[in-house]
Amino acid sequence: QVRACIIDAVVAARILNATLVVPKLDQTSFWKDASDFAEIFNADWFISFLSKDVRIVKELPKIGGKLWAPHRMRVPRKCTQRCYLNRVLPALVKKHVVRLTKFDYRLANRLDSDLQKLRCRVNYHALRFTDPIQEMGEKIIQRMRERSTYFIALHLRFEPDMLAFSGCYYGGGEKEKRELGVIRKRWKTLHASNPEKERRHGRCPLTPEEVGLMLRALGYRKNVHIYVASGDIYGGAKTLAPLKALFPNLHTKETVTSKDELAPFSKYSSRMAALDFIVCDGSDAFVTNNNGNMAKILAGRRRYLGHKRTIRPNARKLYSLFLSRGNMSWDAFSSKVHMAQKGFMGEPKELRPGRGEFHENPTTCICENTDPKTPTKPNPRSEQGLINGTEGRKAITEPTVANHTNEELVGSSAEEDDASVEKED
Repeated sequence: QVRACIIDAVVAARILNATLVVPKLDQTSFWKDASDFAEIFNADWFISFLSKDVRIVKELPKIGGKLWAPHRMRVPRKCTQRCYLNRVLPALVKKHVVRLTKFDYRLANRLDSDLQKLRCRVNYHALRFTDPIQEMGEKIIQRMRERSTYFIALHLRFEPDMLAFSGCYYGGGEKEKRELGVIRKRWKTLHASNPEKERRHGRCPLTPEEVGLMLRALGYRKNVHIYVASGDIYGGAKTLAPLKALFPNLHTKETVTSKDELAPFSKYSSRMAALDFIVCDGSDAFVTNNNGNMAKILAGRRRYLGHKRTIRPNARKLYSLFLSRGNMSWDAFSSKVHMAQKGFMGEPKELRPGRGEFHENPTTCICENTDPKTPTKPNPRSEQGLINGTEGRKAITEPTVANHTNEELVGSSAEEDDASVEKED
């Protein structure tokens, strides 16, 4: 969410032909993270890279030795270019300095192509993590590679705040309802939810066990290595146990690093999330468990910087399959999961240009080879991102899912794996 807001702040400044002050991050939200912009992102690179697009300063200038007091205002959600010119520009001209508060989803998804391309320049090139965060993230990727040449990153998103916000119920009785209900009250705009309806409509994160069953049904074998990107899982080790039974090679940033190595980051949720972001981006397959900000930003990034697979659960269709799983064979269940996941497996042509959120499907910024006989050449902007961007690594070409899973079959056959799932059931 922070990343998406910063991107849109730059574009808003461009629309208004205004100077942008390096954005101030919310330090009072649920996560209580005191990090500022320069403790997460490289502020000097951010300002320098975008200098030809928008003038950016670190702080408001002083007039007569005093700071200007900005005029505070809030723009409507998904405000268009005309909306900014009609609502914000008059205030900016009159007051000289405007502070836009609660700046989440305050810019329309569809914009002119030059502004969409600016979004890409900010997202994929201007926003670099600080050296300590980037180096730690790359170290985690290296350690995952030492364990296996191929690994999946799973953004599990099964923390208490996510479950409370979703209004879903997972069978934990009055204790779960009470605990999550207390957290849910922190969002004063949320209404009472119907947990069964939310699950039926696919608006709830899958449980760790359901994610594991989906991946096994799609053909991933028991010995594949999975990096779990997550905060504190609701229910802890007990909740993760069914997933670990399906995939014993589970790793987190805490298990592949030492306490001392994580110490500079562990007290700051945004910096810990940045480490997960880097590892998810560097994985061979990225699996999301909700279609939130991080999932969309990463899916778009993996499309833009040399296509890599992103798997999104089709939660609406999978819900009914999980309910009836006991009434069918494993082969039948696997076949139905494959059918349910069509269009959700991260294929290159899966999303049509212009469909969905721009951060997830940045087609305006991706050059396409229209001659099938001509070998696809790397996108020059993509190459720049890979050399100078946040990763500094080569793009990883990806075979099909079947080839992925076959690479992981050392020591066990497909039949043995399927039998083990039946036994675990």
